[in-house]
Formats: sequence, structure tokens, C-alpha cells
Amino acid sequence: MTEIAPVSGPELVTYADELAALLVETVDGGASVGFLAPLDRGAAAAWWRARAAAVEAGGLRVWLARDGERVAGTIGLVRSPLPNARHRAEVTKLMIRPSARGRGLGRELLAAVERAAADDGVTLLVLDTESGSPAERLYRAAGWTECGSVPDYAADPAGVLKPTTFYYKAVGVMPEPLG
Repeated sequence: MTEIAPVSGPELVTYADELAALLVETVDGGASVGFLAPLDRGAAAAWWRARAAAVEAGGLRVWLARDGERVAGTIGLVRSPLPNARHRAEVTKLMIRPSARGRGLGRELLAAVERAAADDGVTLLVLDTESGSPAERLYRAAGWTECGSVPDYAADPAGVLKPTTFYYKAVGVMPEPLG
């Protein structure tokens, strides 16, 4: 059975090595998640540990999907620090181990983030993904709306510039004016 739960900053540090393995596996598999291949596992673990302060400060939330004791997937939510953007957040780093794919875990992680965001007063979520990637099918099936693409936006793990497609989804209840 897979358990999905948010983690604290100290817990993120505890899971950094497992998350590093997931990140390396994801990059090695060709997914464009911000890193170039080959990704050193130590550097990946350091990157995860460096996120702990943002988690503790509340600007970043990270969820883990655990299949027993093993991390099977993760997803993040970045809140905007700007006063005129407190109603929105960005979904980041949705990653599922290849051995855990095809069981609906990506959709479960998205749903967990959407519920938590709405509970926190967020009404608009945004995300981006490499155009033409398998992730696009997941986002569309989960009710996300494509709002455009930008050519040569980010490099894939091999360093080749690829287009990126942006998506949004309304969640929660629209707030009163932010003023």
C-alpha cells in the first residue's frame, strides 16, 4: 500500500538520499526536471537537503509517496512570496519511480497537492512540463488546462533545448480582493 504524506524540513533531510536516487533515476530516464545527465547522486542529495530550509519556512511543501519503506514518488508545491500572488502556487518535481508507474500514483500525488493547496487558500495552480512528454497525458487527464508552450525553454537531460508546455488548474474558492 502506498502512503502519501507531506514532510517537514528535517524529514526531507532524512529522505534526501532516497530522493536523490529517485532524482537520478528520473534524469537517467530522460525526464526534464531541471538537471543534466549524468547527475551525481551526491549532488542530487545535496540539492534535496538544500530545500529543507524552504520547507521549514513554508515557501515549499514536499510530499512523499512511500511504498512500504521505499520512496516511490514525490511532488512539490512552491508558494509565491509576492503579495499580489498569494492565491497561486507552482507544482514542481512530480517524479515516480519507473517500477511504480502505471498504478495511478502520479494522479494521487497531484490530487494530494491540489487538496492541500485549496485547504491553504490557494485558488490557482500552475506547472510546466516538456512538450510531448508522457506527463502531459497525466495533467490533461487530471483536469489541467494547457495555456501555451515556449520553444527552447529548457534543456532535456542530454542538454538539448526542448519546448515546454504550461498548464493551470483552478482549485479552492476564489478569495476576496487581495487588497
